[in-house]
Amino acid sequence: MPGCHSVGPGTVAAGRLDYSTAIAESWKRQTLLNIVKLRYMDTPIFVDVGQIVSGYSLETGLSGTAVALPHNGTFDQLQLQGSSKFTDRPTITSVPLTGSRFIQGLMTPIPPDALFSAIQSGWPADVLLRLVVSSINGLKNDEGSLGGRGAPDADFVRMADLMRSVQVAGALTFRVVRGKGGDSSAILVFRQKNIAPEVAEQLNELGTLLRLEPGLGEYRLVYGSVAADGREMAVLTRSLFHVIGAMSLRAEVPAADIASGRASPRPATRASDDADASDAPGKPRAPARRPFIRCTTAKPADAYTAVHYRGHWFWIDDRDLFAKREFAFIMILFTMTDSGSDRALPVLTIPAQ
Repeated sequence: MPGCHSVGPGTVAAGRLDYSTAIAESWKRQTLLNIVKLRYMDTPIFVDVGQIVSGYSLETGLSGTAVALPHNGTFDQLQLQGSSKFTDRPTITSVPLTGSRFIQGLMTPIPPDALFSAIQSGWPADVLLRLVVSSINGLKNDEGSLGGRGAPDADFVRMADLMRSVQVAGALTFRVVRGKGGDSSAILVFRQKNIAPEVAEQLNELGTLLRLEPGLGEYRLVYGSVAADGREMAVLTRSLFHVIGAMSLRAEVPAADIASGRASPRPATRASDDADASDAPGKPRAPARRPFIRCTTAKPADAYTAVHYRGHWFWIDDRDLFAKREFAFIMILFTMTDSGSDRALPVLTIPAQ
């Protein structure tokens, strides 16, 4: 009976979910740690789980002994012994992501077509644009560095809000057109027919802000800061390293670490940006940049993810939906820029048992 039973199938459901949860949690903690490291000018290191080989074995045994004496033929002694042994030997390989292709993906600006593909799939356009884009057709987003923080153009903030509105209304689509020579070009489409009057007004305002030629509805999506003409949408995107670097400036760090020079201070708004157009009457204001990562000496009780670094706990509050959403976007950006590792995985030889 034990020879006809297999322990493997019963472990698939539990093992698969447990490993998936463990990998997801470690990925979140690794990303959070690297964001905090950049605030301390420390080197970020990324390690990927290459392979998981889980081997299970189940051993059972049963033995009995009976002793009968000659004078009466009855059993004077009867012994029964049983044993069971279950073994789980997972083999997990970790691969440091240090290859040239990974570094290139980390430092290369995110392709505009990948950005708008994510928007078309349902990710909020306003959040992605503020997080990933430096400028669109000359409209400048905010820029944070150790030298200071530049406030975004009021028209950029308004443009991002309008993009989200027309996205919700279903008037924003994206497609890729392939030419005769095999070359492909990305096309951003604003639906002009069968839309509500208020959506039409938003599209007109959006086209005016972006200096697009009216009435076309379709515009070429290119990488750059300045459009060649009114038929182009020039998008200057940021690299993933730039995005997580900007996020690190929104992490809380101990004041003592800043005072001692161990961590970089949060940049103040430059004086030239104090009178930004976003403060003008009737103009939209840029969303406030709240602390993205919390810092405490005690381990947090209600954390979405947390890491212990330099004697403090850095964490994201599980009740902060905005912080969790932006962190989830960063995780998605890793998959959008992943070009694969140029290092071969180790070859595992699993003996048959």
